[in-house]
Amino acid sequence: MIAVIDYGAGNLFSVCNALRYLNIPHEVTKDRRVIDRADAVILPGVGAFPAAMQDLDATGLIGAVKENAARKPLLGICLGMQMLFDDSDEMGGAAGLGLIPGTVRRIPSERVIIPHMGWNELVITQESPLLAGIEKPVYTYFVHSYQAFCDDKNIIAYADYDGRVPALVTDGKFVFGAQFHPEKSGEKGLQMLRNFEEMAK
Repeated sequence: MIAVIDYGAGNLFSVCNALRYLNIPHEVTKDRRVIDRADAVILPGVGAFPAAMQDLDATGLIGAVKENAARKPLLGICLGMQMLFDDSDEMGGAAGLGLIPGTVRRIPSERVIIPHMGWNELVITQESPLLAGIEKPVYTYFVHSYQAFCDDKNIIAYADYDGRVPALVTDGKFVFGAQFHPEKSGEKGLQMLRNFEEMAK
């Protein structure tokens, strides 16, 4: 079973629709006991980084997320991916979960439209179980104005949007993040969710 964390700032509807479509057992929860017994965890997110971290803190689940991320697969989606990093400068700044070293900043370009919205091809830089069985090219759907800045070793794939925008990231162990929305990225995005379930078995 996958625990989908409900902290008031998640894109729960689309994520859960995709999990139901794939017949992946899941539970939307803000109960630490459910998270602890789950096989894997999804941290969704939409909106602004500081407010989302404040909302997550208000649930009392920050410790649960960090502890579970040390022993089972965790997938952050969109803003949920950004929250995996050390901090963000959005709206005055806020600390993140610190599960992947790096920081989140506004996309640094005046030559492209912000927010970055639409389909982009992933440039895959390393193998990952999330991408198992997925043939290139891989196009996924993005909606965001901020991006992660981190070490190349933490980047599984990036999108070219007047520069490298990390699109799939990892801590090298159990933590993964998708800047795009796999649940809105067609069959290949759905395959990533299937792969995530397989990682939890």
